[in-house]
Amino acid sequence: MNTLLNIGGGLLANQGGFWLPQSASTSAAEVDSVFNAIMFIALFGFALIVGLIVIFVALYRHREGVKVEKSPSNNVPLQVAWAVIPLVLVIGIFTIGFQAFMDLRIPPRTAYEVQVTGQSWKWAFTYPNGHVAESLHVPAGRPVKLVLTSEDVIHSFFVPDFRMKMDAVPGRQSHAWFTAREPGMHQAFCAEYCGVGHSDMLADIVVHTPEGFDRWMEGAADILAGLSPEEGGAKLYTSRGCGQCHSTDGTKLIAPSFKGLFGAQRDFTDGGSLAVDDAYIRESILDPQVKIVAGFEPVMPSFRDRFKDREIEAIIAYIKSLE
Repeated sequence: MNTLLNIGGGLLANQGGFWLPQSASTSAAEVDSVFNAIMFIALFGFALIVGLIVIFVALYRHREGVKVEKSPSNNVPLQVAWAVIPLVLVIGIFTIGFQAFMDLRIPPRTAYEVQVTGQSWKWAFTYPNGHVAESLHVPAGRPVKLVLTSEDVIHSFFVPDFRMKMDAVPGRQSHAWFTAREPGMHQAFCAEYCGVGHSDMLADIVVHTPEGFDRWMEGAADILAGLSPEEGGAKLYTSRGCGQCHSTDGTKLIAPSFKGLFGAQRDFTDGGSLAVDDAYIRESILDPQVKIVAGFEPVMPSFRDRFKDREIEAIIAYIKSLE
C-alpha cells in the first residue's frame, strides 16, 4: 500500500507494513506492540512445537530390533516449566494489553469533540458549530474525541490506520478518541454487518494541518453559501445520505422516490391520505413516524437535530424541482 496524498498543501506518502496498515495515530504504535508481542510468542511456540515434533519423529521412530523403553511417569521440572512459562507470558500480555486498552479508552480532557451518527448506510459527523458532514475532518496533532450513536441498528466505526474500532448503538452513546500524527487521508468502515448496504458504509477521514483545519471549518460553516435553494437541496441530498433510501429517478428503494413526489397523493398505513406539500415534507424530515406511506416500513430516523430550517427549505425546493 503506497499512496500519495495532497492534504493541507503538502504531499505525503502513506505506507503500510507487511502485517498491518500504516500507523497514523499516536496510539497505533502501542496497539502494534501488543499485536507484535502476541504474534512473536505464537510464532515462536509454533516453531518450537513443530520443530520438536520433527526431531522426535526422527530420533524415536520405530526401528527393527530396538527395544522400546518405558517413558518416565513424572518430570517435575518439566511440569513446573510448562505451567510457569505460559503464566508469565499471559501476565506480560495482559499488562501491556491493559495499558494500551486504558490509553485508548480515556480521552484527554482537551480533546476536540465530534458527534458521529451511523444510519443505514451512511456516517454523519456533527461538529461543535452544528455543521454536519459526510466526511470526518480533523486537525493533525490534536486529540479528537468521537461520541458515537446510531439511528437504527448497531454499526461499528472502524479506522484501521488509527487502530480504532467502536460500536455505535441505538439509544446509547459510546466514545473513542485518537490523535492523528500528520496530514493525510484515511478510510473508515462499518465493521458490524448492518444490512444490504453494509459494504458501502464508508467515510473518508481527512487530517488537515491545524491552519488548514481552521480554513476548512470557516468554509464548511454554511453548506448553502453561494447556492440556489435547488442546488443546496441537491448537495444536502448527497451529503446527508438521502440517496441511500430515496431515489430521484422513480426507482423504488426502501423509501418513496423524490421524483414527482411534490403534489402527489399519498396513502398512509393508518388509512389517511393527503397531497404532498411543504408542511408534509417538513414533518416527514422532523417526525417521520407520524405518517407512514402504505407499502413502506417505518425505518426512517428523525433528522430534527441534524437539519437547520434553511436546509429543510432547500430540500423542499429540490424535491419540487424533481417533477
